[in-house]
Amino acid sequence: MATENQAGQGDGKPVSLILGATGGQGRALAQRLGDSGHRLALAGRDLDELNKLAEPYDALTVKVEGTQIDSIVDAFEQTAAHFGRVDAAANCIGSILLAPAHRTSSDQWYETLNINLTSAFATVKGAANTMNSGGSVVLFSTAAARVGLANHEAIAAAKAGVIGLMQSAAATYASRGLRFNAVAPGLVRSKMSERLFANEQSRKLSEAMHPLHRLGEPSDTVPILHWLMQEESSWVTGQVFGIDGGLSTLRPSR
Repeated sequence: MATENQAGQGDGKPVSLILGATGGQGRALAQRLGDSGHRLALAGRDLDELNKLAEPYDALTVKVEGTQIDSIVDAFEQTAAHFGRVDAAANCIGSILLAPAHRTSSDQWYETLNINLTSAFATVKGAANTMNSGGSVVLFSTAAARVGLANHEAIAAAKAGVIGLMQSAAATYASRGLRFNAVAPGLVRSKMSERLFANEQSRKLSEAMHPLHRLGEPSDTVPILHWLMQEESSWVTGQVFGIDGGLSTLRPSR
């Protein structure tokens, strides 16, 4: 665990917590925030990977279990205790399940809800407990929560719940200056999604779903994530940002 920074040092630099920091989008966000001067707390399940990512930024690393509310809340508390405050947080924990309802097992349903919606709820709770001077929290939804896509029942339900959670939290905590927003990506390349385009045919089908005819990259989502976690977005709350190549809103001519 990297612990060189101490509370009270570097007070001019914002403190950001990234949950799921070793995933494709979490890793890219950590690098963008670290390079722009944020002090970082990186949370995830694999401490070895977290420590490698943390080293260039002297970041705090925290082991979390993404489906456990108390574990995520504790990550906020550790970050606040270490740096003296938390200014921004992003929950990059998530999963993808593509299956129709009749082929989705009970275990798959509950796992999808826990990884995606329960982790988001825990993020809201942890932020509300520790971000007493306001700040920004970003949650991950999906384009499938805003447009009907076949075989997305479980993940669409979980990620639609994230949007409702985000909007309610934005209303609840607006008076404290605590902002909540969500991003709703299309299919983004990562370890989590690589099996969906493991062969050329499935990749081409995935690309064809998106009006811009390509899959997303972490570099497509990170600029908006970064902006939402900065002071420049201080008048933005309760919003869903579609970063999906037009998937959720466009039906282009063929």
